[in-house]
Amino acid sequence: MTDAIVSWFSNVNEYAAVFFISMLPIVELRGSIIFAAAKDMPYIWAYVLAVFGNMLPIPFVILFLRPVLNWLKTTRHLSSMANWIQERSLKKAGKIVKYEMLGLFIFVAIPLPGTGAWTGAIIASILNMRISRALPPIFLGVLTAGFIMLAGSYGLFNLAKFLF
Repeated sequence: MTDAIVSWFSNVNEYAAVFFISMLPIVELRGSIIFAAAKDMPYIWAYVLAVFGNMLPIPFVILFLRPVLNWLKTTRHLSSMANWIQERSLKKAGKIVKYEMLGLFIFVAIPLPGTGAWTGAIIASILNMRISRALPPIFLGVLTAGFIMLAGSYGLFNLAKFLF
């Protein structure tokens, strides 16, 4: 399965591949910028496509995840998975509950495994945050994480030359 996904992205236009890779949960913007750097794409295109691709599914996750999880809990075969998703997200939500918007921003902005826009949106949805309060810190976190990944993937000095 992984080989099929990798070969599909290898055969697609690299700009489209960066956009679609950034939409994937877990991989998100972090993986798409590394992919763009490996394909020697220009910084700005890598950044813009990764940010927009990463943000595209986020409003839908915030709006629809909670009702979908509630429905899954009523099914016989998928209720354990729905409970696992909710419990796992609530464990990660500790600081976000305390600091709300700032906590959500920091959680999304730090490019570590298990953090990112998808997890931030899942937590915001489970905590029943309004989309108007959840989307700005997630977006700013994605912008920050993208810049950190650009610096790491393209090199800090090359990025500084680009900016100044």
